[in-house]
Amino acid sequence: MTDPGNDDRAARSVVDRWFTRYPAIALAALVPFGAVTPLFPVEIGIAAFVLGTLVVGMAHGAVDHLVPLRAAAGDGAEGGVSLRRSVAVVSVVYAVLGGAVVVTFVAAPAVAFVGFLGLTWLHWGQGDVAALAVAGVEHLPTRGERALTLFVRGGLPMAVPLVSRPEEYRLVLERVVGLFVVDGTATTATTATTALDPLFAPATRFAIGAAMAVATLLSLGLGYRRVRNGADRRGWLRDVGETGLLWAWFLLSAPVFAIGVYFAAWHSLRHVGRLLLVDPDAVSDLSDDARGVRGALRRFARDAAPLTLGGFLVVGGMALAVPSGVGDAGDLLAVSLVAIAALTLPHVVVVAWLDGKQGVWRPAGRG
Repeated sequence: MTDPGNDDRAARSVVDRWFTRYPAIALAALVPFGAVTPLFPVEIGIAAFVLGTLVVGMAHGAVDHLVPLRAAAGDGAEGGVSLRRSVAVVSVVYAVLGGAVVVTFVAAPAVAFVGFLGLTWLHWGQGDVAALAVAGVEHLPTRGERALTLFVRGGLPMAVPLVSRPEEYRLVLERVVGLFVVDGTATTATTATTALDPLFAPATRFAIGAAMAVATLLSLGLGYRRVRNGADRRGWLRDVGETGLLWAWFLLSAPVFAIGVYFAAWHSLRHVGRLLLVDPDAVSDLSDDARGVRGALRRFARDAAPLTLGGFLVVGGMALAVPSGVGDAGDLLAVSLVAIAALTLPHVVVVAWLDGKQGVWRPAGRG
């Protein structure tokens, strides 16, 4: 008989290696290619974004309906959570919050887009803090230090492209807003976003870049102080390496391309790995390393398939419903972003619940 504790430790190690470290190495290898993507047409970035969404991005949140069931079972909760209750509660959360996002885009698309950026900043930082927790790093023992790491890690894909490539950033904003402008002209969409002009001003972008740089140095500096006081150096060096890699990736690469690759190969894979750790069957498989990874991924793909298809239907329904229609690749990107926004808010709520269940924000040393 195997020890469940040993299985869990082995599974964590395998997940950290296959879903976090290997993808980070792959992204590092792509940095030289990313550096030349600003020379390519924006359609290259759109293709990367759409491909990443199709392959992994949409699927990474498609087992949210099973998260309460599996997380409750995994912590030994009395009675657990039934499959029916798990599906019902998550379905209501998605219907109510996703619907609210769509209504907001219809009523005030520019405001909704900025809200989506802020929500994504929060969620992508949330995901990286959880990945560091899974890896067992020791230099982030308090909520404050983890919150600062969230700010930095979530801000790199959201804020750095605004600083480095504001013209492409603004183009995406105008395409999203243009979906909800009745006459659909570029001039009208530009007019509708004039209230956000200060966001693209050089002074604002400088302030955002400076804030990100200061927050990065402060976060890593506090981590180094923890190392000097006895925390494991390897976890801190990992944090330094990943943060530096993300700075380079988003400073050098074209924004749409950079975010598309990051969404699929960084954020989504890390979340998939985390979800495998709350699936007892996957944990058992993962103790067998590479062969187990294949088996666990097949099971995940099976569980995620129905709602992944549902996510594609949301994109298709949005394309049919937007007032201006979908006429080119830019419109397809904009529709995809609105659909993803509608799915992101409820997904963030489910992930926040999982964070609480797993104690991601519990200060070290507290039960």
